[in-house]
Amino acid sequence: MRIIFMGTPEFAVASLSALLEAGENVVAVVTVADKPAGRGQKVQESAVKKFALSRGIPVLQPDKLKDPDFINALAAYQADLQVVVAFRMLPEVVWNMPPKGTVNLHASLLPQYRGAAPINHAVMNGERETGVTTFLLQHEIDTGNILLSERVSIEADDTAGDIHDKLMYVGAELLVKTVQLIREDKHHEIPQASIADEQKLKHAPKIFKDDCKIQWERPVEEVYNFIRGLSPYPAAFTVFQGKTLKIFACRPLKGPVPSEKEPGSIVTDGKHYLRFTTRDGYLDVLQLQLEGKKKMSVEEFLRGARFE
Repeated sequence: MRIIFMGTPEFAVASLSALLEAGENVVAVVTVADKPAGRGQKVQESAVKKFALSRGIPVLQPDKLKDPDFINALAAYQADLQVVVAFRMLPEVVWNMPPKGTVNLHASLLPQYRGAAPINHAVMNGERETGVTTFLLQHEIDTGNILLSERVSIEADDTAGDIHDKLMYVGAELLVKTVQLIREDKHHEIPQASIADEQKLKHAPKIFKDDCKIQWERPVEEVYNFIRGLSPYPAAFTVFQGKTLKIFACRPLKGPVPSEKEPGSIVTDGKHYLRFTTRDGYLDVLQLQLEGKKKMSVEEFLRGARFE
C-alpha cells in the first residue's frame, strides 16, 4: 500500500517513524515550506522534513495546497492512502484523492476537543483523561468517521508538554494499527454524530497571545490548570513591573487571603518563594521567565528581583 504522509512538528515525526518501523511504504512526505525563525531569522526546516530526508523520502513543500503543480505532483505518487498528523486543513481535492481516503490522527478523544489546540484545552479545563483518535477526513474539520481511539490519563501535575509527549507515542502506535486495518480492509467506521451530544461538546480553538493572560480573580485550581495547560508553550503570563512574566511551573495553595490583598498581589520572602493571590488561595510559582531574560527557578529570579 502506497502511503503519503503529511505533517510538520516533532509530534508528527514519532508517527512517521513508527510507520516506517512497521514496514509501511511511505512514498512521499508533505510538509510546510522552509521559513525563517528565531532571533537570527535563519531559514528552518520542519522536524518532519529533516526526518524524511534522513530516511531518503521525497518531500513536497507547497505554499498553497490547491496549487495545480502540487496537485499534479501529489497525484503522480499514486498513493492508496494519505496520513495526516499535525499538519493543516486540506482542500477536498487533496484529501479525497487516494482511493482509501485520508486518515488523520487527532490528539483528543473525538468528538471532544475538535480544533487546533486539543492538548492545551483539555489540561486547562482540568480533565482527568484525554487520548488520541484516528478518523477519516471529510468536509468539516475533525468531524470524520472515527476508526480507533486510545485513552490516556492526565495526572494532577501534568503540563500540556507532558501530555504532548505521552500522546505523541500512544498516537504513533494507534496510527500504525489503523493503517494495518485499512490495508487488510478490516477497519470499522463510527460516525461521530452517533456518539456526539452537541450540547456537551468542548472545543479546542487555536490559542492566541491575548488568551494566555492569567486572570488572578479566578479560583486557585482554575488558575493552576490554566498555567499548566499552557506550559511550556505558548505559556501563561502576567505583568510584573511593566514587563511580561511567563509562568511555567507552579503549585496551588488553598487558604484564606487577606481582604486587603487584591487578586494578583505578590507575597514573597524575597529569597525562597513568590506567590500570587487568587480568589481563594495562592499560586506558588516554581519556574518563570521575565521578558528579556532566560527561563529560571523562582530562587534565581528572586536573587535579582527588586520589589517596589
